[in-house]
Amino acid sequence: MDWTRPVRAKRWLFLTHRWLGVLLCGFFAMWFVSGIVMMYVGYPQLTEAERTAHLPPLGSGTGLREPDAALAPAGLALVPLAELRLAVASGGHAVYLVRPEGAPPRSPATVIDAATGEVLRAVDAPRALASAAAWAGPGVAADYEGTLQEDAFTHSRGLDMHRPLHRVRLHDADGTVLYVSGTTGEVVRDAPRTERLWGYVGTWIHWLYPLRGNALQPYWSATVNTLAVAGTLAALAGTVVGLQRWRFRGRYRSGARTPYPTPAMRWHHALGLVFSAATIAWIFSGFMSMNPWKLFDSGAPPLNLAALQGGPLAVGPPQGPHPPAASLAALLTPTGGTTRELRWVRATGRTLVLAQPAQGAPEVLDAATAAPTAIDAAALREAIARLVAAPLVRVDTLAHYDLYYYARAPHTMTGAPAKPLPVLRAVFADEHATWVHVDPLTGAVLGRLDGHRRASRWLFAMLHSWDWVPLLERRPLWDAVMLVLGLGGAALSATGMVIGWRRLRRKAGRA
Repeated sequence: MDWTRPVRAKRWLFLTHRWLGVLLCGFFAMWFVSGIVMMYVGYPQLTEAERTAHLPPLGSGTGLREPDAALAPAGLALVPLAELRLAVASGGHAVYLVRPEGAPPRSPATVIDAATGEVLRAVDAPRALASAAAWAGPGVAADYEGTLQEDAFTHSRGLDMHRPLHRVRLHDADGTVLYVSGTTGEVVRDAPRTERLWGYVGTWIHWLYPLRGNALQPYWSATVNTLAVAGTLAALAGTVVGLQRWRFRGRYRSGARTPYPTPAMRWHHALGLVFSAATIAWIFSGFMSMNPWKLFDSGAPPLNLAALQGGPLAVGPPQGPHPPAASLAALLTPTGGTTRELRWVRATGRTLVLAQPAQGAPEVLDAATAAPTAIDAAALREAIARLVAAPLVRVDTLAHYDLYYYARAPHTMTGAPAKPLPVLRAVFADEHATWVHVDPLTGAVLGRLDGHRRASRWLFAMLHSWDWVPLLERRPLWDAVMLVLGLGGAALSATGMVIGWRRLRRKAGRA
């Protein structure tokens, strides 16, 4: 029997942890510290609540064309539509934003002046400044800072349809920088001074965004994955070594339970045993956030949204195959002219208009009568059953958040979109074990989960953010747990940096 094998294996564990630790302890410390910052300040984003709060009111609709008259010159009056909304969102003017059905998912909307019916194509500096001025409100000066494709706060792929972006700096109390779409003229991101400054020590370095938007862009994903795998191996090896060297019974000759003589080594050993599980969970779940090897892509076919809508959304003249439509004035009357946006949608065979106030849920109006209405519950359930080509097992009504449908703070990575309650959860008996969440107020699909995505919820979201609803609902208990673990991991990493620096200095001295 070869008695040297266990010795060699143990030696390799030591070497793996030692040198991977020397290489990665700085990254570990950076991830822990920046993760603590991200608990309270996230990457800049324009939430739906912020967007609607800054839209000017539409007023009574005087001087604005009806949808069919505005869309007709562009040839969109009778075309099936994927999106149709009206807001003071581009250049300080009321505009219709239209996307035909079948358009690529991330294609920009066509912008039509609601007063003239003119298609607005070029977004120049004056139009961008006008959009920013309407967003900021009266009395706020602004400086135009040019166009850009991408900067430190606009790496999100959701902005690709809006590039190039116009950057405008407001002279407000928050020192806000606005990014205006180069394709639609809408404000698509706001970045207050606080988010920008803390972002550099939070999300920007946590997600290794210095590698984004430059010549290193092609290597960003591979770099993150490699560091995460190496970090997980280093933490696992260190945990095994730490358990082997800790005297749970008896003590070393020094009287301590750890064999290491220097304070840095002793603290690193003890902290490693206490915080190793959290460290491994965080590094591994960070790797899972990258969806390596497409692990969480199930290949499930798309939902049959047409069945839920009950026909295409189209805007036509009062005569012909389309029923008469309520006028803009009638649609704006129920809210007294305070509506920020009108959005036309289809649900269960009906055309509805969502009148969005500055805050809160939209008012659901019948598109033909402008009267407040509600979606028939039975009709909605029948339509939901046709979303997936498989038997519908049940439809549950959730009045409270649970492990798979829950809300996070708006600044967090998963804080948008909003998660309204109550919500319907449809469970299907297909091979992908599909769940679909539907808003009973608007008939909109809020999300889809299959077996792969539910696994991602545990391997990424739960392990990385500890978004366990009973804990989230008992803040500051969640904060206390995260801070203790985060600071413990940072201390573990800091002692590793001291040990690594001393070892490298000794190696250099011998050389």
